[in-house]
Amino acid sequence: MTSAPPRAAIPETRLPLRFNRQEWSGAFGDLGTDLPLIVGMILASGLDAASVLTVFGLMQIATALRYRMPMPVQPLKAMAALVIAQKLPAATLYGGGLAIGVSMLILSASGLLEWVNRVTPKPVVRGIQAGLGLQLAGIALREFVPADGRTGWWLAAGGFAITLLLLGRRRIPAAVVLVALGVAYALTFKLKAADLPGAVGFHLPAWHVPSLPAVWTGFLLLALPQLPLSIANSVLATRQLAEDLFPARRITARAIGLTYSCMNLVNPFLGGIPTCHGSGGMAGHYAFGGRTGGSVVIYGAMYVALGLFFGPGFEAVIRIFPLPVLGVLLFFEALTLLALLRDLASVKADFVLALLVGVIASSVPYGYLAGLLLGLLCHHLMRRGWVRWGA
Repeated sequence: MTSAPPRAAIPETRLPLRFNRQEWSGAFGDLGTDLPLIVGMILASGLDAASVLTVFGLMQIATALRYRMPMPVQPLKAMAALVIAQKLPAATLYGGGLAIGVSMLILSASGLLEWVNRVTPKPVVRGIQAGLGLQLAGIALREFVPADGRTGWWLAAGGFAITLLLLGRRRIPAAVVLVALGVAYALTFKLKAADLPGAVGFHLPAWHVPSLPAVWTGFLLLALPQLPLSIANSVLATRQLAEDLFPARRITARAIGLTYSCMNLVNPFLGGIPTCHGSGGMAGHYAFGGRTGGSVVIYGAMYVALGLFFGPGFEAVIRIFPLPVLGVLLFFEALTLLALLRDLASVKADFVLALLVGVIASSVPYGYLAGLLLGLLCHHLMRRGWVRWGA
C-alpha cells in the first residue's frame, strides 16, 4: 500500500479548489473594498457596467485557477481615487491601465521586482500592510458606517456584534450572514419599484482600443502615482502575506508582478478597470474562511453573472445595498492586516519601524513610496548602529 504524496509534492495547478461553506464565507471578505471603488469609477467616468463587472469577475477566476489560493483581484486604489475625485474620462482610465500593465511587465521581466523584494526587510513590509489597514479602517469608520445616519450606526453595530460572535465558527460563516443582513435590510427599506425596470438584460463586454495619447496621459496622471503603492502593497506585501498564511507555498514577487501585468494588458481592450493583487484582499478572504482559490472563483462568478445579466441596472440595484454593512466587512479586513504586527512585538526596534512606516503610508501624499524609502533608510541606519529604538 502506497502512501499519498506530501502536499508540497502536488503541482500547483492540481491543488484542489474547495467550495464549502467557509469558501463561500471567504468569498465576501473583499466586498467592502472592491464594490465602492467599482461603483465610484462607473459613475465618475461613465463606464459600461456590464464590461467592468464581467471582466473584473473573469480576472478573479483566472487568478484563482493560476494560484489555487485566495489570491485576490482588486481595483487599483490610487487610480480609483484619482478617477473618482477628478471625474477623469474613460479613455484616460483605459490608457492608464494599459500603461501600468506595460510598466509592471518591464519591472517583472527585468528582475527589478525581485531585487526590491530582496532589499526590503520584513518590518518595512509589515509597516506597509499596517498603513493599508489604517487606511481601510479609516474609510470604514468615516465614510461607510455613517452613510445611513443613525440607522446606519445601529446596522453597523449589529453587524459588528454578529461578526464577533460568528467569526471562526465553521458551521455558520460570518460574512455570508453579514451580507444576508444587508440584503434583507435593502429589500425591506430601500427597494423601490422604479429601480426594477431595465435591471435585467444580456450584455457582453465592449471592445475598446486605447489610443496612444490616452496611454501617455494615463501614464502621467494615473500610472505614476499608482506604481509605488502597487510595488509596495500589491507585490511585496501580498507576497509576504502569502508566505505568512501559506508557508508551504513559495509565491515570488516576479510571479505576482507578471499576473498583475497580464491583467492590465487585457482589461483596457475589454472595457475593464485596472486591477491588481493586494494583501488587504487576501487578508479579507482569509479572515472570513477562504483557504483555497474556491472563494475567489465564487466571488468572480458573482461579478460575471452581474455583468452579463444585470449590467444595465447595476447602478440602481447596488445603490440599495447598505454601506454600513460594507463598512463592517472592510473594518475586519483592516483588523486582519493590523494584527500581522504581532510577530514583531518581541523586537522593539522592528515594531517601532513598522509603526512609523504604517503611519507615513496611511497619512501623507505618496505615503507608500515615502514609507518604503524612509523605512529602508531607517533600517540601514539601525543596522549600522546609528539609530537605536530599543533593545
